[in-house]
Amino acid sequence: MVELRTRRRVLATLGATAVGGLAGCLSTFDRPEYDIGMRATAFAPEEITVDAGTTVVWRNTSARGHTVTAYESSLPEGAAFFASGGYDSTDEAREAWHNDSGGRIETGETFRHTFEVPGEYSYVCIPHETSSMVGTIVVEA
Repeated sequence: MVELRTRRRVLATLGATAVGGLAGCLSTFDRPEYDIGMRATAFAPEEITVDAGTTVVWRNTSARGHTVTAYESSLPEGAAFFASGGYDSTDEAREAWHNDSGGRIETGETFRHTFEVPGEYSYVCIPHETSSMVGTIVVEA
């Protein structure tokens, strides 16, 4: 009976040590290398808040192709327009998408944009706009 209790104590100690030792290692796997994921018909999260000067990274985490396109009319004054594919306006991005899937972000690919001007930025995935795939970036000074 003493041997069984000792064995259990040793196993319990080893188990606790292993879990504690792995906790630091596992946490590095929990942190994604992007800020916003793209699901089938939604950005996740739909809204984030960042400081001015922050680069936001979107990653297509679904099996569908997506775009990231600013609603040009809602940009804060002096803010840079952004769109996957490098287009200069919402209309240009829409036209490119409808002509040949321009600006498409494939599964696992990323798009990034640095937000310099404080304010609220609304954006859309053009092919899934009718499914309400829209998001918001709030940039604080």
